[in-house]
Order: sequence, then C-alpha cells, then structure tokens
Amino acid sequence: MTPIRLLDAAAARRAIPDLCEVLSDGINSGASLGFMLPFTPDDAVAYWQEIADAVEAGGIILAVAEHEGRIVGTVQVGLTSKPNQPHRGDLMKLLVHRSARGLGLSRKLMAAVEEEAARRGRTLLVLDTATGSEAEAIYPRFGWERVGVIPDYALWPQGGYCGTTLFYKRIA
Repeated sequence: MTPIRLLDAAAARRAIPDLCEVLSDGINSGASLGFMLPFTPDDAVAYWQEIADAVEAGGIILAVAEHEGRIVGTVQVGLTSKPNQPHRGDLMKLLVHRSARGLGLSRKLMAAVEEEAARRGRTLLVLDTATGSEAEAIYPRFGWERVGVIPDYALWPQGGYCGTTLFYKRIA
C-alpha cells in the first residue's frame, strides 16, 4: 500500500530532499516543469522552500505519495486567488518518480488534492501541461476536460518550444 499524505509546512520542509529528487527526475526525463537542463536535486531546494512557505501561508495544498519508505510522487493545488476567483484552484506539478510509475500513484495523488481542494471551498480546478507530453494523456482519464492549446508557450527542459494544453475539472 502506498500512503498519500497532505503535508503541513513543517513536514514539507522535512521532505525537501525527497521532493528535490522527484522534481529532478521529472525534469531529467523530459517533463516541462518550468526548469531547464542541466538540473540536479540541489537546483530544486529553493523552489521547494518557496512551496513550503506557501503551504504555511495557506496558499498551497501539497500532497505526496510514499513507496518503500520514501517520497516518490507529489502534486500541488494553488489556492491563492483574486477576489473574484475564490472558487478556483490551480493544479501544479503532478510528478511521479520513474522508479514508481505504474503503481497508480498519479490517480491517488489527484484524488487526494481534489478532495482537499473541495473541502477548502474550491469547485473548479484548472491546469496546463506540455502538449504532446505523457502527462497530457493522463488528465482526460481522471475526468479533466481539455480546453485547447496555446502554441510555443514554454520551452522543453532541453530547449525548443512546446505548446501547452489547458484543462479544467469541476470538483464539487
């Protein structure tokens, strides 16, 4: 059994080494996550410290999946919003380490953050993901609706433009 946990700020700070490894693995496997190659786990420390601070401020839900005693997956929902968007959250960085793929962790992580976002009053989640990526194919299987594609939105970690596909899901 793989536990899924929602982390508070203190737990997020303790998890930074594992979270750095998961993020680095994703980038080094070609995922477009906002970072460029070369990328090592040490390059991710400042990012995860910012996420832990946002968890502490109540602006982010952070979930992790554990397998064989270590964190191998994560996902976030951003809750900070403009006054006219208190019902919306932004799903970010669904990641599962290559060593733990095929265990259903993405589905479990998504279910956990969707439930927590609904508990916190969110009724709509949105996300964007690299067009043509493995991740793009996952979201429709989890009930997300594809909206469309923005071409040349970002860069792949190794360089070169990639589009982004937008999705949404009503959760309550």
